[in-house]
Amino acid sequence: MENQDLKIAQQAKMLDVGKIAKRLNLKEEDIERYGNYNAKIRLEAQKHLKDKNGKVILVTAITPTPAGEGKSTTTVGLGQAFSKVGKDAIVALREPSFGPVMGIKGGAAGGGYAQIVPMEDINLHFTGDIHAITTATNAISAMIDNHLHQGNDLNIDPRRISWKRALDMNDRSLRQVTVGLGGIGNSIPREDGFNISVASEIMAVLCLATDIQDLKIRIKRIVIANTYDRKPVTVGDLGAEGAITLILRDAIKPNLVQTLENTPALVHGGPFANIAHGCNSIIATNMGRKLADYVITEAGFGADLGAEKFLNIKTRQAGFDPSAVVIVATVRALKMHGGVKKDALKEENVEALKQGVENLQKHIETIQAFNLPYVVAVNHFVHDTDAEHKALAEWLEENNHPYALSKVWADGGEGAVDLANRVLEQIDQNTQKFTRLYENEQSIEEKIEAIATKVYGAKTVNYSKKARNQLRKFKREGWDNLQVCMAKTQMSLSDDPKRYGRPRDFELTIRELTPSIGAGFIVALTGEMMTMPGLPKRPAAMDMDVDEDGNAKGLF
Repeated sequence: MENQDLKIAQQAKMLDVGKIAKRLNLKEEDIERYGNYNAKIRLEAQKHLKDKNGKVILVTAITPTPAGEGKSTTTVGLGQAFSKVGKDAIVALREPSFGPVMGIKGGAAGGGYAQIVPMEDINLHFTGDIHAITTATNAISAMIDNHLHQGNDLNIDPRRISWKRALDMNDRSLRQVTVGLGGIGNSIPREDGFNISVASEIMAVLCLATDIQDLKIRIKRIVIANTYDRKPVTVGDLGAEGAITLILRDAIKPNLVQTLENTPALVHGGPFANIAHGCNSIIATNMGRKLADYVITEAGFGADLGAEKFLNIKTRQAGFDPSAVVIVATVRALKMHGGVKKDALKEENVEALKQGVENLQKHIETIQAFNLPYVVAVNHFVHDTDAEHKALAEWLEENNHPYALSKVWADGGEGAVDLANRVLEQIDQNTQKFTRLYENEQSIEEKIEAIATKVYGAKTVNYSKKARNQLRKFKREGWDNLQVCMAKTQMSLSDDPKRYGRPRDFELTIRELTPSIGAGFIVALTGEMMTMPGLPKRPAAMDMDVDEDGNAKGLF
């Protein structure tokens, strides 16, 4: 599968990025080229663009399984299908993180005949955005340690520095480290750690900023530590916001590329959805709304994570209402939710499928809670049987869930024409008003409980003693009016990754809360969430290489 995706991508007939820009009514001076097929769009371009207020269509999915669901592939294919049915559309995706590409998850440029290209560039260094985020994160750490070394005028307690360094690689050995060893010339020894770069708050603020001045304001208010008398210390207190914004001045510009069928695509920003908010940048999405009538975008993992955060956090901060949601499901993933092991998925099992649809039903209920029209995209895989597809179709029809079969991996945009038409139909027929699950004025506990009960299906929410103390502190600091970003396993609706299907009557435990004041939300950590993943026993990197001409091998 990996080699097929790469081979298809390498055979793509790409248009010069200037031609893609021209399709979007962008001028040559509006873009900054990174070769023939990648470009950044200057933020100044928005000044001469017509405000189309394009409709935003979110692609989400059921709870992911090791079988894979194909959410990004469906997003790309749907964008291509919109072009095929004569609609002015643009795709908006996140940038892949280097760690998962080298690990086990692979890239995030789609697959088969529904890919963003140039795939090799996008999945490797691309235009350097994540490198800039890594550098900005580590620059703050360097300035913190230098401040301690130079006298500590801010009275920072070295034991209460919350800011971590970053690396865009899965490296479990860096989760907890000690810095400053080697004598008085090497700063003050203290405990530290690394996050993967996409889990840094710098990534979150870049993706939630509306322009470069807003980015600077957000960076300034990031909390990095506490003083000896427990007062928060910010990047602004350190005097670093100007330098950090300067490091990010190019990274904030959206990246313009294309699909295999030359549909324009914006690929920008990449926070994880299990430990961050999981959406591409507001700047890219809002620019897409000016450039096209329809923006097809995605949010990470299932509707309980990426979609919930997209709808409660991103749309609120971006200032738009979404028009529809596509929920991606696969026969094989539903069978896993019904109890089938991964190595038995090729065998027909209609009964397991019928059990597994409970997971799909819960995600549908979540989207219904936001009063949004939706379509279930049944992503076709080669080992699916007619009996399984018939059983799923019957269940969807009996429960009045609009759906369409999607064959974008094999057929590209043509494989999602029915899906595109169903989405357009649902948008045209919609009479509901989009609503969010909580208001900013509600308490942090009320927001958490709304998400836990309405989205996850939890019975109650428990808080550790540490979390309770943090709730009281955050209220004193005036942070209780911020949104909530849940950090939870993507493998289950609950906080237990081993509970497939639709868990019921479970208790959700909040063990810790962390303030992301620059991003504008409080992170609520459940379970054993890692902000620095590790590599698997056999990393994907072991199968990667280059040929004698320097072309990539083994990338997926």
